[in-house]
Amino acid sequence: MPFLIQSDPSAFRRAPFVFGRYVILLSACVLVVSSLLVGGVPSASAKVYPKVFGTKVELPSKNIKKFPKWTGMLGRWKGGTVKCNTSTCTTKGWPELIASLKGQDRLSQIKAVHKALNSSRYILDINNWGKEDYWEIPFEFLKKSGDCEDYAISKYMALKELGVPVEDMRIIALQDLNLNLGHAVLIVYQGSDALLLDNQIKTVVLASTIRHYRPVYAINEDGWWLMR
Repeated sequence: MPFLIQSDPSAFRRAPFVFGRYVILLSACVLVVSSLLVGGVPSASAKVYPKVFGTKVELPSKNIKKFPKWTGMLGRWKGGTVKCNTSTCTTKGWPELIASLKGQDRLSQIKAVHKALNSSRYILDINNWGKEDYWEIPFEFLKKSGDCEDYAISKYMALKELGVPVEDMRIIALQDLNLNLGHAVLIVYQGSDALLLDNQIKTVVLASTIRHYRPVYAINEDGWWLMR
């Protein structure tokens, strides 16, 4: 079936690659970017972060409303105050993880969060939730595991709770050129370095060491960036 150009890049239909079972079309992103950049852009004085995965240009916007799966997850998460103990959601293990890492230096926290959450098994959304694409809150991930963006989201929220500023983290949707599949990872900026937290890689590595990823967009709670 022909792809459907929608305002949420995670919901573009088939061609040329899949991200979380949905397709992101780079040329479509470029065509609609002018309509998406209505939420304003960061000021000229904003901190400059290193570009990753061969990106030449980042087009920023504060209008994250164009990403309903992301904003829907944020709404359900309620800043981490949501309480749950059901067949699909649990807080078990989360307070202990955060408490065990409080007061440690940031790099130690990053490595520990990555290791702890990467221990969960990978499972496709269609098998886990009966949906093609579902972005979990961390407590759903703790209960049911998840796929690539769910690892990234849970790491992002854990590090945020440990005090890592939101502006120093971005979830990146990309194409894995080796597997010809869509993928999502977390980037954490540490000084002049961009650290990659990837469920496909056991340890935290410098993003600059990875050559087989082609980024599409990055997002956090402050905004999003079209990457070209």
